Amino acid sequence: MRRRQRRRRGPSGPAQITATLSIPFVGEISGTWVPVDAERSAAWELYLELVTRVSVEELDRDEGFLREALSSLYTFFGTTREILRRYGPDIAPPLAPGHVSFGVLAVTVLNRVLRPLLASWHPRLTAYESRRPADVDPVAYERSWEHADALRSEIAAVRQTLVSLARTLQEVAGVSDLIDLPAPRSPGLGRGLGHPPRRSEPS
Repeated sequence: MRRRQRRRRGPSGPAQITATLSIPFVGEISGTWVPVDAERSAAWELYLELVTRVSVEELDRDEGFLREALSSLYTFFGTTREILRRYGPDIAPPLAPGHVSFGVLAVTVLNRVLRPLLASWHPRLTAYESRRPADVDPVAYERSWEHADALRSEIAAVRQTLVSLARTLQEVAGVSDLIDLPAPRSPGLGRGLGHPPRRSEPS
Protein backbone atom coordinates (compact mmCIF):
# COMPACT_ATOMS: atom_id res chain seq x y z
CA MET A 1 0.00 0.00 0.00
CA ARG A 2 1.49 3.33 -1.02
CA ARG A 3 1.77 5.92 1.70
CA ARG A 4 0.41 9.26 0.64
CA GLN A 5 2.93 12.01 1.13
CA ARG A 6 1.72 15.20 2.73
CA ARG A 7 2.23 18.16 0.46
CA ARG A 8 4.38 20.85 1.96
CA ARG A 9 2.61 24.17 2.20
CA GLY A 10 4.40 26.84 0.25
CA PRO A 11 4.42 30.58 1.01
CA SER A 12 1.00 32.15 0.78
CA GLY A 13 -0.60 35.45 1.60
CA PRO A 14 -2.10 38.55 0.01
CA ALA A 15 -0.68 39.94 -3.22
CA GLN A 16 -0.59 43.44 -1.74
CA ILE A 17 -1.13 45.17 1.63
CA THR A 18 -0.83 48.65 3.08
CA ALA A 19 1.79 48.61 5.85
CA THR A 20 1.93 51.29 8.55
CA LEU A 21 4.35 51.43 11.49
CA SER A 22 4.41 54.08 14.20
CA ILE A 23 7.94 55.01 15.30
CA PRO A 24 8.10 56.19 18.95
CA PHE A 25 8.90 59.90 19.29
CA VAL A 26 9.52 60.17 15.51
CA GLY A 27 6.38 59.58 13.43
CA GLU A 28 5.26 56.79 11.17
CA ILE A 29 6.27 54.97 8.04
CA SER A 30 3.68 53.64 5.63
CA GLY A 31 3.43 52.36 2.11
CA THR A 32 2.20 49.65 -0.21
CA TRP A 33 3.88 46.27 0.16
CA VAL A 34 3.75 43.83 -2.76
CA PRO A 35 5.58 40.84 -1.24
CA VAL A 36 7.43 38.15 -3.18
CA ASP A 37 7.71 34.58 -1.85
CA ALA A 38 11.08 35.25 -0.19
CA GLU A 39 9.52 38.12 1.75
CA ARG A 40 6.61 35.93 2.85
CA SER A 41 9.03 33.30 4.15
CA ALA A 42 11.13 35.93 5.91
CA ALA A 43 7.94 37.47 7.34
CA TRP A 44 6.99 34.12 8.89
CA GLU A 45 10.43 33.70 10.48
CA LEU A 46 10.45 37.20 11.96
CA TYR A 47 6.82 36.86 13.07
CA LEU A 48 7.71 33.69 14.94
CA GLU A 49 10.60 35.45 16.64
CA LEU A 50 8.33 38.28 17.76
CA VAL A 51 5.48 36.18 19.14
CA THR A 52 7.80 33.96 21.19
CA ARG A 53 9.61 36.79 22.96
CA VAL A 54 8.74 39.12 25.83
CA SER A 55 9.04 41.97 23.32
CA VAL A 56 5.33 41.73 22.42
CA GLU A 57 4.13 40.99 25.95
CA GLU A 58 2.84 43.76 28.20
CA LEU A 59 5.22 44.58 31.06
CA ASP A 60 3.07 45.61 34.02
CA ARG A 61 4.46 47.75 36.85
CA ASP A 62 4.63 44.93 39.38
CA GLU A 63 5.65 42.11 37.09
CA GLY A 64 8.27 41.42 34.51
CA PHE A 65 11.98 42.12 34.59
CA LEU A 66 13.45 45.07 32.70
CA ARG A 67 16.76 43.29 32.17
CA GLU A 68 14.96 40.33 30.57
CA ALA A 69 13.03 42.67 28.27
CA LEU A 70 16.18 44.50 27.15
CA SER A 71 18.06 41.23 26.62
CA SER A 72 15.18 39.90 24.50
CA LEU A 73 15.22 43.04 22.35
CA TYR A 74 18.99 42.81 21.99
CA THR A 75 18.89 39.22 20.73
CA PHE A 76 15.93 40.07 18.48
CA PHE A 77 18.12 42.75 16.90
CA GLY A 78 20.72 40.12 16.02
CA THR A 79 18.15 37.62 14.77
CA THR A 80 16.58 40.19 12.46
CA ARG A 81 19.95 41.00 10.93
CA GLU A 82 20.56 37.30 10.37
CA ILE A 83 17.23 36.92 8.54
CA LEU A 84 18.06 39.94 6.36
CA ARG A 85 21.49 38.51 5.57
CA ARG A 86 20.19 35.02 4.81
CA TYR A 87 17.43 36.04 2.39
CA GLY A 88 19.57 38.69 0.71
CA PRO A 89 18.55 41.25 -1.93
CA ASP A 90 15.25 39.51 -2.75
CA ILE A 91 13.68 41.00 0.39
CA ALA A 92 14.97 44.53 -0.24
CA PRO A 93 14.33 45.25 -3.94
CA PRO A 94 14.38 48.73 -5.48
CA LEU A 95 11.02 50.36 -4.79
CA ALA A 96 8.78 52.95 -6.36
CA PRO A 97 7.82 55.94 -4.15
CA GLY A 98 5.15 55.02 -1.63
CA HIS A 99 6.15 51.35 -1.48
CA VAL A 100 7.86 49.36 1.26
CA SER A 101 9.46 45.94 1.55
CA PHE A 102 10.48 43.48 4.24
CA GLY A 103 13.93 45.03 4.19
CA VAL A 104 12.63 48.58 4.60
CA LEU A 105 10.38 47.69 7.54
CA ALA A 106 12.92 45.47 9.29
CA VAL A 107 15.82 47.94 9.01
CA THR A 108 13.59 50.84 10.06
CA VAL A 109 12.61 48.96 13.21
CA LEU A 110 16.25 48.10 13.95
CA ASN A 111 17.71 51.57 13.38
CA ARG A 112 14.84 53.85 14.39
CA VAL A 113 13.20 51.85 17.17
CA LEU A 114 15.49 49.28 18.79
CA ARG A 115 18.91 50.90 18.38
CA PRO A 116 18.02 54.16 20.20
CA LEU A 117 16.40 52.28 23.08
CA LEU A 118 19.27 49.83 23.52
CA ALA A 119 22.02 52.44 23.05
CA SER A 120 20.49 54.66 25.72
CA TRP A 121 19.23 52.22 28.31
CA HIS A 122 21.44 49.14 28.13
CA PRO A 123 24.56 50.86 29.58
CA ARG A 124 22.53 52.80 32.15
CA LEU A 125 20.83 49.68 33.48
CA THR A 126 24.14 47.79 33.44
CA ALA A 127 25.81 50.52 35.50
CA TYR A 128 22.99 50.45 38.04
CA GLU A 129 23.07 46.64 38.27
CA SER A 130 26.81 46.70 38.95
CA ARG A 131 26.15 48.55 42.22
CA ARG A 132 23.69 45.99 43.61
CA PRO A 133 24.72 44.67 47.05
CA ALA A 134 25.15 40.89 47.10
CA ASP A 135 22.37 40.43 49.68
CA VAL A 136 19.71 42.36 47.72
CA ASP A 137 17.24 40.58 45.46
CA PRO A 138 17.86 41.55 41.79
CA VAL A 139 14.17 42.09 41.02
CA ALA A 140 13.54 44.25 44.09
CA TYR A 141 16.72 46.20 43.37
CA GLU A 142 15.70 46.83 39.75
CA ARG A 143 12.22 48.00 40.73
CA SER A 144 13.68 50.50 43.19
CA TRP A 145 15.71 52.17 40.41
CA GLU A 146 14.67 55.80 39.98
CA HIS A 147 14.64 55.40 36.19
CA ALA A 148 12.68 52.12 36.13
CA ASP A 149 9.34 53.73 35.24
CA ALA A 150 10.90 55.78 32.44
CA LEU A 151 12.49 52.69 30.91
CA ARG A 152 9.27 50.75 31.32
CA SER A 153 7.39 53.50 29.44
CA GLU A 154 9.87 53.46 26.55
CA ILE A 155 9.74 49.66 26.33
CA ALA A 156 5.93 49.93 26.19
CA ALA A 157 6.17 52.41 23.29
CA VAL A 158 8.58 50.12 21.44
CA ARG A 159 6.29 47.19 22.11
CA GLN A 160 3.46 48.93 20.26
CA THR A 161 5.65 49.22 17.17
CA LEU A 162 6.71 45.58 17.42
CA VAL A 163 3.11 44.41 17.78
CA SER A 164 2.19 46.49 14.73
CA LEU A 165 5.11 44.93 12.84
CA ALA A 166 4.02 41.46 13.95
CA ARG A 167 0.48 42.06 12.68
CA THR A 168 1.84 43.19 9.32
CA LEU A 169 4.13 40.15 9.08
CA GLN A 170 1.24 37.87 10.03
CA GLU A 171 -0.85 39.27 7.19
CA VAL A 172 1.95 38.95 4.62
CA ALA A 173 2.85 35.42 5.74
CA GLY A 174 -0.81 34.37 5.58
CA VAL A 175 -0.80 32.72 9.01
CA SER A 176 -3.07 32.71 12.04
CA ASP A 177 -2.93 35.03 15.05
CA LEU A 178 -0.30 33.72 17.48
CA ILE A 179 -0.25 36.83 19.69
CA ASP A 180 -3.71 36.96 21.23
CA LEU A 181 -4.10 33.26 21.85
CA PRO A 182 -7.08 32.16 23.97
CA ALA A 183 -6.22 31.51 27.59
CA PRO A 184 -6.30 27.82 28.59
CA ARG A 185 -9.36 26.77 30.52
CA SER A 186 -8.87 25.86 34.15
CA PRO A 187 -9.30 22.17 35.04
CA GLY A 188 -12.92 21.44 35.73
CA LEU A 189 -14.17 24.66 34.16
CA GLY A 190 -17.42 24.04 32.38
CA ARG A 191 -18.18 20.72 34.01
CA GLY A 192 -21.87 20.11 34.26
CA LEU A 193 -22.59 22.07 31.10
CA GLY A 194 -24.11 20.41 28.06
CA HIS A 195 -25.36 16.86 28.01
CA PRO A 196 -24.51 14.51 30.87
CA PRO A 197 -22.31 11.53 30.04
CA ARG A 198 -24.18 8.56 28.62
CA ARG A 199 -24.77 5.86 31.21
CA SER A 200 -23.80 2.39 30.14
CA GLU A 201 -26.59 -0.14 29.76
CA PRO A 202 -26.56 -3.14 32.14
CA SER A 203 -25.31 -6.27 30.47
